[in-house]
Amino acid sequence: MDIYKAVGSRRAVRGFRDEPVPTAALERVLAAAARAPSGGNLQPWRVYVLTGAPLAELKERATRRAEAGDPGDEREYRMYPAELKPPYRERRSAAAAQRFDALGIRREDSRARQEAVAANWRCFGAPALLLCYIDRDMGAAQWVDLGIYLQTVMLLLRAEGLHSCPQMAWSVYHRTAAAVVSPPKELLLFGGLSVGYEDRAAACARIGRAPLAETVTFLGGAGPRPGRRPEQPRLTGRSS
Repeated sequence: MDIYKAVGSRRAVRGFRDEPVPTAALERVLAAAARAPSGGNLQPWRVYVLTGAPLAELKERATRRAEAGDPGDEREYRMYPAELKPPYRERRSAAAAQRFDALGIRREDSRARQEAVAANWRCFGAPALLLCYIDRDMGAAQWVDLGIYLQTVMLLLRAEGLHSCPQMAWSVYHRTAAAVVSPPKELLLFGGLSVGYEDRAAACARIGRAPLAETVTFLGGAGPRPGRRPEQPRLTGRSS
């Protein structure tokens, strides 16, 4: 798959078919993703791949907690700053609004919103889950390395015809995850990555991105000319 098409078609899919993911495909992806760069070649990631019975057990345990109204374990890292300032607050709110609109969920329907969030613990129906850990001793630079690695994994999955959904939400029930995979105590759960084949009948929303001028500054004469929009790669297929 062309790299531009892989980037353009990658998205957080929240509806998967129950068709099994070939183990060989996961092995190819994870072996190739090991080439992702990391400062000092530390490779600070540790991944557990769950399918079959272990994944079913994790889904059942986490879903039971969610249905009981369990708010989760003590947080081991902060997902977002306590006070998001503009434009980040507006971007997050807009993305949430688009997702709920696509599901037909009204702002005032708190129960439906909670049920939509609870779908995380069922991996949105995905038959495979990667639980992504990092050593507690690592610093901000190594967390960046982990992000680069996960992006590499997600793009390689597209080359295999697979989709994924990155889920920091799994860190909310990190003790439940630990009960299933038994990681060493020095590891901290960053989140999960649900993997599978997209259920194209599931509702989805195409979440936009900020204009290039909001996030990129060209110096030295490079960059698009005033009044001209940057050329976009031509994509085929459903993407959001």
